Amino acid sequence: VHFAVSQSDPKRPIFFTKRLKHQNPSQRFRISCKTSKSSSSSSKPQQNPLEEQSPKKTQSLSEQLQPLSTTTLPKKDQAARLSSNPKSTWVNPSKPKRSVLSLQRQKRSPHAYNPQLRELKLFAKKLNDCENNEGAFLSVLEQFPHQPNRENSLLILNSLKPWQKAYLFFNWLKTNNFFPMETIFYNVMMKYLRLGGQFEVIEELANEMVSNEIPLDNITYSTIISCARRCYHFDKAVEWFERMYRTGLMPDEVTYSAILDVYAKLGKVEEVISLYERGVASSWKPDMVTFSVLAKMFGVAGDYEGIKYVLQEMKSVEVRPNLVVYNTLIEAMGRAGKPGFARNLFEDLIESGLTPNEKTLTAIAKIYGKARWEKDALKLWEEMKSKNWPVDFILYNTLLTMFADIGLVEEAEQLFIDMKRSENFKPDSWSYTAMLNIYASGGNVDKAMELFEEMFEVGVELNVMGTTCLIQCLGKTRRIDELVRAFTVSIQQEIEPDDRLCGCLLSVVSLCDNREDIDKVLACLHQANPRLVEFVELIEDEKSSLDTVKEEFRRVLSDTKDDARRPFCNCLIDICRSKNLHERAHDLLYLGTLYGLYPRLHNRTADEWSLNVRTLSVGAAKTALEEWMGTLAKIVKRGEALPELFSAQTGTGTHKFAQGLSNSFGSHLKELGAPFKNSEDKVGCFVATREDLLLWLQSKIPSSSTVIS
Repeated sequence: VHFAVSQSDPKRPIFFTKRLKHQNPSQRFRISCKTSKSSSSSSKPQQNPLEEQSPKKTQSLSEQLQPLSTTTLPKKDQAARLSSNPKSTWVNPSKPKRSVLSLQRQKRSPHAYNPQLRELKLFAKKLNDCENNEGAFLSVLEQFPHQPNRENSLLILNSLKPWQKAYLFFNWLKTNNFFPMETIFYNVMMKYLRLGGQFEVIEELANEMVSNEIPLDNITYSTIISCARRCYHFDKAVEWFERMYRTGLMPDEVTYSAILDVYAKLGKVEEVISLYERGVASSWKPDMVTFSVLAKMFGVAGDYEGIKYVLQEMKSVEVRPNLVVYNTLIEAMGRAGKPGFARNLFEDLIESGLTPNEKTLTAIAKIYGKARWEKDALKLWEEMKSKNWPVDFILYNTLLTMFADIGLVEEAEQLFIDMKRSENFKPDSWSYTAMLNIYASGGNVDKAMELFEEMFEVGVELNVMGTTCLIQCLGKTRRIDELVRAFTVSIQQEIEPDDRLCGCLLSVVSLCDNREDIDKVLACLHQANPRLVEFVELIEDEKSSLDTVKEEFRRVLSDTKDDARRPFCNCLIDICRSKNLHERAHDLLYLGTLYGLYPRLHNRTADEWSLNVRTLSVGAAKTALEEWMGTLAKIVKRGEALPELFSAQTGTGTHKFAQGLSNSFGSHLKELGAPFKNSEDKVGCFVATREDLLLWLQSKIPSSSTVIS
């Protein structure tokens, strides 16, 4: 098959596979058909230069005509489409090209050109509308309008809902063996099953594909892994990802992000970093989801260096955080104890033109409250009002808690009034608890009790935190009868006392001036924790041996949550000191140190020895100071070397209503006559030189003839 070529263009190929632009409409095709062997040899057709590179082969007429019928002569229903100019496709120049190997997808069936499309869609609707049971479904399937084949079956499968009907149809196709099942059918079915959270069924299909030698492609593995992740089968997700890698398939962006999240949830930080770097090395460009996963992983672990690594990686690949990533990074900085960096990220978010949402503001409010940053908290509050940033119920309560943590009473009261006036954000139990905390911290008992009564009037349930705040407030002001009533009401409200409430009652016991009040508070404590009351009675008995106290204290700690153990010990020491049981107080400090409750109490360097009482109560701090001075006196008596400087660090309470540990500790130093003075460089730190402390200690030792290095 050939045609005449103009002599003006001798290089134009004779045979072609697509329509040529600017084709001369007057050119005609000449079809030469030689069936006789002799005629073929005597009159040779013009040779195609492309055929010289391939073996000679005699073609039939149909084979010779096929290129023309398929490539040159369009079908009637495609004529208009081929003759018209295709529409141009706009490409966003700012969006990066895919850097990972594109998904190995199967070519879609040409449903759009299927004349049976309308009839098949109506049939699919009939299947969707039938009863959701196997009998009814199979009965409708018998009315399949055409012989099932690859194209119409795939169309029906893509149209079915829910996944149970799709699964019935899929199994029907396999059972009747209308045509060989291909990967695309399994992929479509697996996506249905993923929506339904049916990982076990997906895994069965995957194993079936392996058994039947049906290839698993990128889509298959991605669906399996992402479903395993959604269903919290993290080990299975890792297993299938490793199988995917062994096949040589390159993960796509979705698979990379999903498996990184799986490794992060499993706590496999090294594997996450290794996989991330391996992906980047293979030209994969991480997306926002990936960086959010990395930031969350490091944030939960409080790994500040890891968070810095994420920020550096985002900068290196020129990815600017979106709001979701900013939120994750800010929360991560809060968990890592880096409020300054969280504030910088928040300011960067504003400067980038993004508007913070409720989650952003909730995260930064928590951080400011925990850091006791009054100035930043007020600035945030003013910006929220002036810029009309979005709020929700959680944010309102978080702001109240922030004001409570910092002690901003007026701002908290105004916000509380605004909540009462609003239609959608009426104060709930946590809102009232935050206000109770503010009044309790400030010692405003009357307002606290007024709020307590109001809760019952408006039908807001009391919670254990609110009870704890109220009891703390009443205990500090020695209003024991009202304390007992508040505790009784909370028990009647079926509130279960926790360790924090028990610790609060213990602290009130240390504040009571008379036995009658002590017995009233202990009666409340007995309802919450009988063993704790028994231990209080044990340490009050001077006949109790240290071994007995040690064993019972171990049992008390075993029944107590980790974060409440040190507060319990602090309160018990305070109780002993309030009863002038100083030796027992020292026993409890020793036991607390023995059981790891005060891990950073002492620190020694070549130049300085220090005592850190930041996490101790006033009574426990005094006991620790006395214990330290006693130890130093023994060292001096033995003639051992001492450093140049000694320091005692109390820290400084940043809360507006915080108890003055530093003031109480300083007063106790004066009572002892110890030569410690306030540090000029560090607030909440008392320092003494070796010479001054040595003279004071020698004055306390009966025999001062010891030679000191």
